[in-house]
Amino acid sequence: MIEVLLADDQEEIRAAFRLILEAQPDIRVAAEAADGAAAIELARRHRPDVVLADIRMPVLDGLAVTRALSGPGVADPIRVVVVTTFDLDEYVDTALRDGACGFLLKRSGPALLVEAVRAAVAGDALISPQITVRLLRRLARPAAPRRTAGPLTPRETDIARGVAEGRTNAEIAASLHLAPGTVKNHLAAIQRKLGVRNRVGIAAWTWDNT
Repeated sequence: MIEVLLADDQEEIRAAFRLILEAQPDIRVAAEAADGAAAIELARRHRPDVVLADIRMPVLDGLAVTRALSGPGVADPIRVVVVTTFDLDEYVDTALRDGACGFLLKRSGPALLVEAVRAAVAGDALISPQITVRLLRRLARPAAPRRTAGPLTPRETDIARGVAEGRTNAEIAASLHLAPGTVKNHLAAIQRKLGVRNRVGIAAWTWDNT
């Protein structure tokens, strides 16, 4: 059973999300929070599989929640998907760099909400289609080359490029004639070498360095 924590200051939004998610046989809402501080406290207490966090909340916003639960330096991170009305460049950039494993617009619809939760649990990162490639490419602004634990192999480089192109594990596996499980193992090795937490970090490194 996938357990989700809902963090949104609007009760009607939380109720709608609960209805959508709990219509799935393998998802349940473990807790709800109306502000960012409560979201952090409840997440640390319940250890849900995924936190769905709005950006604009009282006390602490969703970006602060993301940093506290999954940001750099967090020893035991919890997966956070940011769900918001606002697709501002700075929000996307900050959320994903601070460890969010998804950025979803509230207008994206019920199916994508469920898909975002499942993607987070699977170790993937889902971004709303309405958010353009231009926003994602802000992650690849010119920067000093990142040091890695070792060079990527040619196969790992191919897989990293697939991630940067927005492909799923299944799509990468099909294009390279690999089993999906093999791709997943390669991705874990790539993350270790690059020192990144998720697919977004792999994509950003690839845009910067290949």
